[in-house]
Amino acid sequence: MKVLANDGISKSGVEALEKAGFEVITTKVAQEQLIPYINENKIDVILVRSATKVRKDMIDACSSIKVIGRGGVGMDNIDVEYARSKGLSVINTPASSSQSVAELVFAHLYGGVRFLYDANRNMPLEGETKFAQLKKAYAGGTELRGKTLGIVGLGRIGIEVAKIAIGVGMKVIAADKFVDKADVIVDFFDGQSVKVEVKTQPLEEVYRQSDFITLHVPAQKEYVIGKKELALMKDGVAIVNASRGGVVDEVALVSALDSGKVSFAGLDVFENEPTPEIKILMHSKISLTPHIGAATNEAQDRIGTELAQQIISILKSETV
Repeated sequence: MKVLANDGISKSGVEALEKAGFEVITTKVAQEQLIPYINENKIDVILVRSATKVRKDMIDACSSIKVIGRGGVGMDNIDVEYARSKGLSVINTPASSSQSVAELVFAHLYGGVRFLYDANRNMPLEGETKFAQLKKAYAGGTELRGKTLGIVGLGRIGIEVAKIAIGVGMKVIAADKFVDKADVIVDFFDGQSVKVEVKTQPLEEVYRQSDFITLHVPAQKEYVIGKKELALMKDGVAIVNASRGGVVDEVALVSALDSGKVSFAGLDVFENEPTPEIKILMHSKISLTPHIGAATNEAQDRIGTELAQQIISILKSETV
């Protein structure tokens, strides 16, 4: 059986699949060429990340496909329900990248409170000639310890974010319409651990109380943070979005940054991917990363291994 990992797969995932007797193809096939490629090569499994789309036309045209896999959490680039209605297995790896995304959130937070996103732009240009001025410009940093972090979406990633926040010494509050409370267990290097219960509350209260807000929600039809929600927040709030583009109204966000309502934003995802708006890319108060939440070596190893295990379980069991 053949597996096309069109957006790549870790070496550990390839090795696990090959050991089980699968042929793994890691050639990157252009979206418009995928249907003929799959049919010509009789591909049984297609694995994607966020770049490749698996829509109804592909599902209907490619009768050899038995499994569609998404290396990561969100599956908005796959017509999941339609595929399952046609008898295909659709899998993803919701747990594998949670820690990596959480650490990126804090990279944006730490970079934001100490202006690293802007200092790293200006120091190469003006550090030699305007060192004193830059030192003064970036002197008013703040600490995360003792501040309130509002987590919107207390799923796997939200809980990993809460673990780091608790370790940092932050107060954690959360909103999640599907979760009433969660036990957040912080494990330490020496085997000790601390359990903290986090109870969720109305979203409006999280917006009102938080010094920092981080989003961990799936793709939405409407904005989770727009002009109305921004008006509820503290002056000087900071916002990080490492979930899905389109959950934050970027026009409203830019306006809030310009007015000082929002002190800074950290964005790993954008309304218009892969071509974010130039106003977002050039804004001096936005910390930017190109959708790399799960892009650590450790996460990719976990994702590849988890995908392999699921594929083997599904397809090998059918042949028994």
